[in-house]
Amino acid sequence: MNFEQIISDIRNKVYYPVYFLMGEEPYFIDSISDLLEDSVLEEQYQEFNRMIVYGRDVDARMIASQAKSYPMSGNYQLLIVKEAQDIRDIEQLEAYVSNPLDSTILVLNYKYKKLDKRKAFAKSIEKKGVLFESKKLYDNNIPDWIIRYLEQKGYQITPKACQMLADYLGTDLHKIRNELEKLIISIPAKTRIDDEMVEQNIGISKEFNFFELQKAIGNLDILKANQIVNYFGSNSKDNPLLLSVVLLFGFFVKLLKCHHVADKSRNNLASVLGVNPFFVNDYQIAMKNFTDAKIRRNIAILREYDLRAKGFGNQSTDESDLYKELIYKLMH
Repeated sequence: MNFEQIISDIRNKVYYPVYFLMGEEPYFIDSISDLLEDSVLEEQYQEFNRMIVYGRDVDARMIASQAKSYPMSGNYQLLIVKEAQDIRDIEQLEAYVSNPLDSTILVLNYKYKKLDKRKAFAKSIEKKGVLFESKKLYDNNIPDWIIRYLEQKGYQITPKACQMLADYLGTDLHKIRNELEKLIISIPAKTRIDDEMVEQNIGISKEFNFFELQKAIGNLDILKANQIVNYFGSNSKDNPLLLSVVLLFGFFVKLLKCHHVADKSRNNLASVLGVNPFFVNDYQIAMKNFTDAKIRRNIAILREYDLRAKGFGNQSTDESDLYKELIYKLMH
């Protein structure tokens, strides 16, 4: 069962006796657990029928014992185990999971780890309840996630504004959600969010950001690229060199793909690169300015500066000067 289906079922009051929420992305685990905490019990029953414990404080026997007790009133008892990955004997819950109490909803938040789905414990959970694996999103998945999140709230966003947010906020979905919530509080409902709104409310410059740096490099606009890296160098806390190196590495890898794709139509390039068609023109221009050989050379340069940004072989050059060196080498 995927995230959207689980959320939909909870909102429709379709509950399962066991939810085992595991995996590397805490956002989806927390979202499901929090929604269950807010939805299952009516307010008058929460004090008596809701229990939240932490894995370091309990063992499988204690959890099973509590899960087997009946609600004091109402239809359900809600038992949430946070940090369940700290329970050493968690597989000892198999006996309970194989025959759970219908009036108990047991939620196990098993973050940053996952069960072996081939084992009996995992199979028992799948048979009787929900076994959900929360996977990390890759960088190129973040813009689509931002778009979907905002659509659920009744907002739209321009491709440029969306990419600015994705580049600036990274892949931490909790952080992205918090920033999006701050943004939509500040603007009218059903607004189409653009780069000016992002600049005003989140503090990302619409002129000096990674999106514009990538575009300037692709266009061989040396003046604009230098203006941006000068800004980055003077605001290195918000624009760390290492992040720019990682993002530029991704840009040149995608550019290399463009050179080796037979069908260079707009829609096919967008599909191959995993980008919004809005950005394809930038890649088409960059392909004319960077040969296959030059792209490969730039990828090697970026590997060098990845190490230097981490302090290897770089004892004296400050980050601002490293930025300038890097951009000069990439564009000449």
